[in-house]
Amino acid sequence: MEKIPMTAAGHVALAAEYKRRTSEDRPQIIQAIAEARAHGDLSENAEYHAAKEQQSLNEGRIQELESILALADVIDLSKLSGNTVKFGATVTLLNEDTEQEKTYQIVGDPEADASAGRISISSPIARALIGKEVGDSIEVAAPGGAHSYEILKIKFV
Repeated sequence: MEKIPMTAAGHVALAAEYKRRTSEDRPQIIQAIAEARAHGDLSENAEYHAAKEQQSLNEGRIQELESILALADVIDLSKLSGNTVKFGATVTLLNEDTEQEKTYQIVGDPEADASAGRISISSPIARALIGKEVGDSIEVAAPGGAHSYEILKIKFV
């Protein structure tokens, strides 16, 4: 399996989620199952089935987090610099169609959250940005049609 690139902040957030799910959520779900079991007939016990479903979802996410954290390649953003876009860069773009500015940080897949301004390194817009410089224009094919962007600023935190 290949390493999963991520920022230190992303790694900390995933590790915190893992800790919460194993030390807080898991015991609460086990308690909910025990309480539901005490109510009797399990075949028609909605609380029991809901708690078991919650347990299954939680355990699945715990396994996913274990895999991600084991394969994590934490990249120290303080050591990055340069004039071209690469992993960890925070890029300010101008949408050439709407004249709207957007700022995105290019991060690893598990920590991506477009609404928070973090886009995945494997997203179409990030792939189009990699290797480009300030002043370059890119075109990104999107479900709603192609969009053109100009790179206004590149910074490394």
